[in-house]
Amino acid sequence: MKRLMLAIIFLTSMPVWVLSQDEATINKTGDMAPAFSCTTLDGNTFDLAKTKGKIVMINFFATWCGPCNQELPVLQKEIWEKYKNNPSFVLVVIGREHSEKDIADFAAKKGLSLPFAPDPKKEIYSLYAKQSIPRNIIIDRDGKILLQVVGYDEESFKKITDLLSIELEKK
Repeated sequence: MKRLMLAIIFLTSMPVWVLSQDEATINKTGDMAPAFSCTTLDGNTFDLAKTKGKIVMINFFATWCGPCNQELPVLQKEIWEKYKNNPSFVLVVIGREHSEKDIADFAAKKGLSLPFAPDPKKEIYSLYAKQSIPRNIIIDRDGKILLQVVGYDEESFKKITDLLSIELEKK
């Protein structure tokens, strides 16, 4: 019975572990998140090094990516609209291999108001991964990676929203 319970626990936790520890993922959960800065479409500077004390979510996407197109409206509704005024939360949504114009046109067409930033040469993306989007990374108040999720499905996205809810309730 004990072996059965251990097997069940291992198998039910395996999909998230596999997704967050795949060969394309450069940094592992618990690692310090690589620092970078970028400028969002609204002209604000995002600098990861200046987010200490905050929970940070980084989303990597591409305009042509089907799962990204499914995820972004959910991200806006369930995370951005809920936490955008929370001083302990920062979100940046990075367009892998997209220019500022590409992203601005995409956001306007889709009716999205997320804090988008371009990454035309994959310079930021390549700090975190070799391939696969959408990719979400949650970083704790000390700058360590708490969770990485590759791909989009309701179950994985719920893990993100649950973790954010728990972390943002902490002082």
